[in-house]
Amino acid sequence: MIEKDTIRLMRECDAGVKMGIASINDVLEYAGDEKLKRYLTDCRNEHEKLNSELQELLDKYGDDGKDPDPVAKSMSWMKTNVMLIMNESDKTIADLITDGCNMGVKSLGRYLNKYKAADEVSKDIAKRLINLEERLAVDIREFL
Repeated sequence: MIEKDTIRLMRECDAGVKMGIASINDVLEYAGDEKLKRYLTDCRNEHEKLNSELQELLDKYGDDGKDPDPVAKSMSWMKTNVMLIMNESDKTIADLITDGCNMGVKSLGRYLNKYKAADEVSKDIAKRLINLEERLAVDIREFL
C-alpha cells in the first residue's frame, strides 16, 4: 500500500509541476514588470528542480510519471490566450497565475489526503510544491 500511494502521489505531483511550468511559460513573455518576471522565473526554476527530483524518484520506482490532463491543459492555454488578447497586462497575468496556484494547492492538498500511506519523501515533495504555489500567489498579489 505504501508503494502504491507513493507512486500515485508522485504522479499527481509530476502532473502538477508540469502544469505549473507550462502555465508560467505561457504568460512569461507578456509580463511587463521586471519584478513580476523575476517572481515567475524564480518559481518556474523551483518547479523545474522539483521536476528533476520527481523524475529521479519515479525512475527508481520504474514509473513514467504523469502528464497534465490534456483537456485541462488545453482549457488553461485557451483561457490564458483569450484573456491576454483581451487585456495584455500584468494584472491579467497575476489573475491567471493566482487562479492556477489556487487550483494546484487545492488538488495537491486533496491528493495528500487521499494517499495517506505515501512515503515521507513524496509527501515532502507535495508539500514543497504546495508551498511554492502558495508563495507565488502571495508574491504576485501586488499586481492584481
